[in-house]
Amino acid sequence: MPVAFIGHGSPLNALDSNRYTHAWAAFGRSVPTPRAILSISAHWFINATAVTTMPSPRTIHDFFGFPQELFDVDYPAPGAPELTEEIADIVRPTWVGADVDSWGIDHGTWSVLTHMFPDANVPVVQLSLNAYKPLDYHVELGAKLAALRERGVLIVGSGNIVHNLGGMDPRRPGEGFDWAHRFDDAARDLLRDRPGDAARLSEHPEFTKAVPTPDHFLPMLYFAGLVAESSGQPDTLVDGVEYGSLSMTAYTAGMHHPDVDPSGGTSAALPEATDPINTNM
Repeated sequence: MPVAFIGHGSPLNALDSNRYTHAWAAFGRSVPTPRAILSISAHWFINATAVTTMPSPRTIHDFFGFPQELFDVDYPAPGAPELTEEIADIVRPTWVGADVDSWGIDHGTWSVLTHMFPDANVPVVQLSLNAYKPLDYHVELGAKLAALRERGVLIVGSGNIVHNLGGMDPRRPGEGFDWAHRFDDAARDLLRDRPGDAARLSEHPEFTKAVPTPDHFLPMLYFAGLVAESSGQPDTLVDGVEYGSLSMTAYTAGMHHPDVDPSGGTSAALPEATDPINTNM
């Protein structure tokens, strides 16, 4: 089963049609129907490593300042409680907890899956990001999860390699600052040549600008670990930096590159009259 890392950007991409969402949809059409999806979303950033185990995960609207239409989105995919024990066994001795009721499917997951699998008929499980662990922990855990690929589980990381909300400029759709492009390019080169060393991006001179907080960066490290474990090389599904400081670059591995419609313009716009710092993207 393939793996993917998606730069998900604004929650409004769930409702938008643009070159990024076209790429996500093309990926969904191209992969074999998964037994389940394991999503590693930037938006479940907590003090533990856990997986959702509820049979019917709720759709979480974990943002504010956006139009009501976005809050009305429901992604009613079933859960897959049986995956909990499988994941726990695969990653031993790393401990993974079972979340029975606190989380669900957050917008880092459903804003992407609404395009990949619009019928919401594939079971979805989320893996939390442990905020207390070093970067290498996440690469190594990603590598351990690779065994799920042979069991029909599609693993999708959802975040942004460059995610500096305070530096975003709404006057620059489709454009990135030079420093953002430099970091995005460095991540691409490392993923292609030495994915197991992806945590070393913390040594890049632009790291503190590109990654002011680790939450959106960490899902890419899981993808890097998965790629390193398979000894493959990732393909760029779609790339670009939006609003100066938000990378929308997405990667896949383990599949033929799908035909992607390059039209459709830039990522979804920022909410009107909203300070980008005060949006949860």
